[in-house]
Amino acid sequence: MQSLVLIDRFVDSLWLEKGLGRHTLDAYRSDLTLCAHWLRVHKHLELAEVTPDGLMDYFGSRFREGFKSSSAARLRSSLRRFFRFCMREGYVKEDPTLMLVAPRLGRRLPDTLSEHDVDMLLAAPDTAEVLGLRDRAMLELLYACGLRVSELVGLTASDVNTRQGVVRVVGKGGKERVIPMGEDALSWLNDYYREARPALVSGRPCDALFPSLRGEFMTRQTFWHRIKKYALVCGIRSALSPHTLRHAFATHLLNHGADLRAVQLLLGHSSLSTTQIYTHVAKHRLRQMHTLHHPRA
Repeated sequence: MQSLVLIDRFVDSLWLEKGLGRHTLDAYRSDLTLCAHWLRVHKHLELAEVTPDGLMDYFGSRFREGFKSSSAARLRSSLRRFFRFCMREGYVKEDPTLMLVAPRLGRRLPDTLSEHDVDMLLAAPDTAEVLGLRDRAMLELLYACGLRVSELVGLTASDVNTRQGVVRVVGKGGKERVIPMGEDALSWLNDYYREARPALVSGRPCDALFPSLRGEFMTRQTFWHRIKKYALVCGIRSALSPHTLRHAFATHLLNHGADLRAVQLLLGHSSLSTTQIYTHVAKHRLRQMHTLHHPRA
């Protein structure tokens, strides 16, 4: 069977059986498609025909191109899951990934911001303008609720209950969680509802809580570019990622004594071990402060 057809069937099975998000499915498809193309060009094989040696050759070529250990670990996971599917469905008789050794990964701490930096970032939009008021409400909600950017831009007006002060979020795998917004985020959201959203939708029917100028759902890439613009405006030079405010949300909660399991629920993590990385971030930050300020550090 042609590799691309088999990859499509595999990805469809992940969506139907596991309910994985679009970005996760795209990552699986990309990893497997690149591997299938290399095998066709260099080995004249379809993906389902590959041997363990063929896979090792492919990994070797990627490492020579500067492949990172984290990328290799993701590719190994994609291939193992793909071939388990192939064996289950009877497309292959043996799993060529059994001999692949997982690369050693260092525990990388996520990039985050200090509380002062967060305050500057949230205050950066010009709230006298329609887009500035919209962006301020988005940033406030992003930080107050620890949302992923994709979750934020995908919110509908019906997902927010301003009377109860909560937002309903559908995260990875279709898992739903309800998160309190806090007074500051709720106040900015009410200002946005009253002063900016009517101008953005211009009387058109629109489900998006935070629409673009065209009255449509904003892409996560668009809002990420706006976050980077505001970081430059307020002079933040720290490395930023689309998850920076989500990381700050978790770290600052733990710094102020929040329970780890409560943070896990707010973030929507299925495993507590995923949330535990933020305890390391908090300790790392404390060590930095001690080194910087203690006279005998």
